[in-house]
Amino acid sequence: MSTTQPIRDRKTLQNFKDYYRSTEENMRNYTIIIIGLNTALRISDILHLTYDAVYQKDAVREHIVVREQKTGKENRILLNHEARTVLAKYRKSLVKTKMYQSGNPYLFPSPKKTDAPLSRFQAYRMITDAARAVGIEEHISCHSLRKTFGYHAWKQGREPAVLMAIFNHSSFAVTKRYLCIEQDDKDEVFRDIYQGSAA
Repeated sequence: MSTTQPIRDRKTLQNFKDYYRSTEENMRNYTIIIIGLNTALRISDILHLTYDAVYQKDAVREHIVVREQKTGKENRILLNHEARTVLAKYRKSLVKTKMYQSGNPYLFPSPKKTDAPLSRFQAYRMITDAARAVGIEEHISCHSLRKTFGYHAWKQGREPAVLMAIFNHSSFAVTKRYLCIEQDDKDEVFRDIYQGSAA
């Protein structure tokens, strides 16, 4: 199986983000994608977010605190403007659902079980369906959301050490693999070095 890839192209990324907002409207799926792309959380941690971890009374919290299932480490994450805006809209639809009203505590509740989140398989299918629909040919999975965050943060010039801390990685070697640096990225450095300075 090929390695999970980030979504590198900005236009393709926007089409992917918009798929469940404008093409195949589904507020839950749209919110999962936006949260994944803006928090760098693993899908298992996204699916296990509870309502109370994200909302305080009727408002979206500024930060969420997540104890990562894979590492056991605690991570405090700022919810940026895009994430907060989507979560505020999502709350309006969530509180009307049978799952929420029956006491399911999860932000993305299972449609069948009253005490469980949406399954990882359902999340995977939802993400891959959107990727295929917008013409992405690379291997996309749930982990692509996390990798896409890292790739675009790196392209914006964010320090690799900060990305390593955000990802809670134990070594920079792991973070480097996450960035999925390709030949095109290396070519860009060679092409742009010293641009604007006298030769």
